[in-house]
Amino acid sequence: MHTATRAGRPPRPGRRTARDRRAGLATTVMVLPATVLYTALLAVPVGLAAYLSLTDWDGFSASPAFVGGANYAALADDPDLGRAAWVTLLLGGVGTVGLNVLGLGFALLLNGTSRVNTFFRMVLFYPHVLSALVVGFLWSAILGTTGAVNGLITSRGGDVLPFLADPRWALATLVCVVVWSAFGVNVVLYLAGLQAVPRSLTEAARIDGASRWQILRHVTLPALGPSITINIVLSLVTLLKTYDLVVSLTGGGPAGQTQTLAYLILWNSFHDGRLGLGSAQSVVLMVVTAALALAVAQLRRRGESAVYS
Repeated sequence: MHTATRAGRPPRPGRRTARDRRAGLATTVMVLPATVLYTALLAVPVGLAAYLSLTDWDGFSASPAFVGGANYAALADDPDLGRAAWVTLLLGGVGTVGLNVLGLGFALLLNGTSRVNTFFRMVLFYPHVLSALVVGFLWSAILGTTGAVNGLITSRGGDVLPFLADPRWALATLVCVVVWSAFGVNVVLYLAGLQAVPRSLTEAARIDGASRWQILRHVTLPALGPSITINIVLSLVTLLKTYDLVVSLTGGGPAGQTQTLAYLILWNSFHDGRLGLGSAQSVVLMVVTAALALAVAQLRRRGESAVYS
C-alpha cells in the first residue's frame, strides 16, 4: 500500500498554508496605503461634511450647535441656490458635450506618429497644466471691458463687447474658457483609446469598400465605447464642481449670474461664515453628482451592450 509522505501530503481543506498567509500579508501591505489615503482624503471629509450639515457652525465657535435638518430646509427657499444649480447644470451639460466633441475630433486628427502631431498634442494639453486661477486671470485680461480684445475693437472705432459684463455673454464666455482649458485631457484619453482599436478591423472595413465616415461610425466609435464612457463621466464630474475659474474670471458676476454651486458653497462657508449651510449644499452637490455620473455610466453600458450584442 502506498503511503503518502508528510511532505507530499496535501493540506487539509480550510487550513491556510504559510504561503497563503504570506500572500495575504503582502496583499494587505500593498492595499493599506491606498486605504489610508482614501479614508483620510475622502471618507473622513465626506463624513465630516455630513455631520456639519446638521449644525449651525460658523467655523470659529468651540462647539457646533446641532440644528437637525434646518439647513436642508433652508435650501428650498434659497433663490441663489436655484440660480447656481441652473448655471452648474448648464455648464456641466454644454461643457461635457464640448469637451468630448472637441476631444474626439482632435484625437482623430492627431492619431498618428509624427513630430507635427506630437507638437500639437503638447500644445492642446498645455492649458490643463496651468493653474485654473491663472487661466481665469489671463482670459479676464484678454476679454475684460478694458482688455486686449476690446482695446483692439475700440481702437478701430467699434463698440465694446460685454464678454464679462453682460449675464448671457459672461455665462457663454465662462463655458468657452472652461472647455478651452480642459479638453486637452480628453484628447489624450481618446488618443489612448484609438491606440487600442485593432488595426485589422479598420483595414478589413477599408478593403470592403467602407468610407471614412462608415469606418468611424461602425468600427472606431463602437471600439471607443469604454473611452467615451470614461471621458463623459470624468468631464461631467469635473465640470459640476467648477469654482476656481469662476473666481478668477467673473467672480460670480455680473450680479451673481455665473455663480456655480461649488462657488456658492465656498462663499457661504467662508465669506458669510455659514459653514453648516455650505456643508449641506456640498452634500446635495455630492449626491447629485454621484447620481448623474452613475446614470450616465449605466446608459453608456447599455449602449455598449446593444452595440456588441
